[in-house]
Amino acid sequence: MPTTSPVQRLFDTCKEVFAAGGAGIVPPPEDVERVKAALDGMQLDDVGLRPDTPYFHIMAAERSPIVARLRLHECDKFSVCWLLLRPALMMMPSHIRWFYCTNGTIIIYIMQIVIFCLPASSVIPLHNHPGMTVFSKLLYGTMHIKSYDWMADGASGTAVLSNPQIHPSGARLAKVKVNSEFTAPCETSILYPANGGNMHCFTAVTACAVLDVLGPPYSDSEGRHCTYYRDFPFTSFSVDGASSSSSSSSVPEEEREGYAWLQEKPEDFTVVRVPYEGPRIRTDN
Repeated sequence: MPTTSPVQRLFDTCKEVFAAGGAGIVPPPEDVERVKAALDGMQLDDVGLRPDTPYFHIMAAERSPIVARLRLHECDKFSVCWLLLRPALMMMPSHIRWFYCTNGTIIIYIMQIVIFCLPASSVIPLHNHPGMTVFSKLLYGTMHIKSYDWMADGASGTAVLSNPQIHPSGARLAKVKVNSEFTAPCETSILYPANGGNMHCFTAVTACAVLDVLGPPYSDSEGRHCTYYRDFPFTSFSVDGASSSSSSSSVPEEEREGYAWLQEKPEDFTVVRVPYEGPRIRTDN
C-alpha cells in the first residue's frame, strides 16, 4: 500500500479540522493538537526543498531582500503555505513565473501552493490575522519572531492604561506576546483570533523556511484583510495630554517594554509566482 506523504497527511487533517470553520471560530483543543502534531513531524524535504535550494542562496543585483511564497493549498476554509526566507533573486529558472516589486519583496504563487523567501536580516513586516487561527512550523534556519495581542477594553492589572486605549493618532495599545529567536527544528507555534500573538513580525537571522496553516485564509470580501503596522515604544505617545509613562501608575516601569503602540501603515509587501515541485496533494479524497 502506498505511503501517505507528510504533506498529504497535513492536508487531510486540515480538511477535517476546518470543515465547519469560519472567521473567529477556533477548532476544539483536540483538533488544534491534531494539526499541530501533523506539522511537528514535518521536515524541509517533505515539500521537496533542501538547504542548497537556489531560493535560499541567490542574491539580487539590487541587494534587496525577497520574500517568496508557495501555496500548497487554499480553499475557503483553510490555506497551507510555505514561507522561505532567503537571499533575493538575481535570476530565476526559465520555467518560473515571477513578479518583482521595487522594495525587493517577492511572494511566489504556485497552483494552490505558496512559499515566502527572505535573506538573513530581511523582514516580513508586522501584520495581523483577523478572525484566523494560524499554525507556523519553522523547518529550516533561525528566525526572530515578535508578536503582539491587542489590549482588551477595560483590561485590568498591569495592562491598564487610562481610556481611551486607542490613541487619537490612530495607534492602539498592544502587549508583547513573543520576542525571541527560534531555530529549527522546533515545535509548531499557534496564534488565535484574539490571543497567542495574532500580530507578528518575522525577521530572518539566517535563510529560513516556514510552513503556515491559516484557517480561514485572508479574504478581503469577507473582511479578513491583512493590515500592516508600525510599533512604537509604550512611552512614545501622550494619553489625555500626559505622557503614557506618567499617566498610568498601574504599569510598572520595569514592565513597560512589554507594551507597545501599534499604528496602521500602508501595505508594502509584495509577491512573486514560481512553481511548487514537492509532493502533490490529492484534494478529491
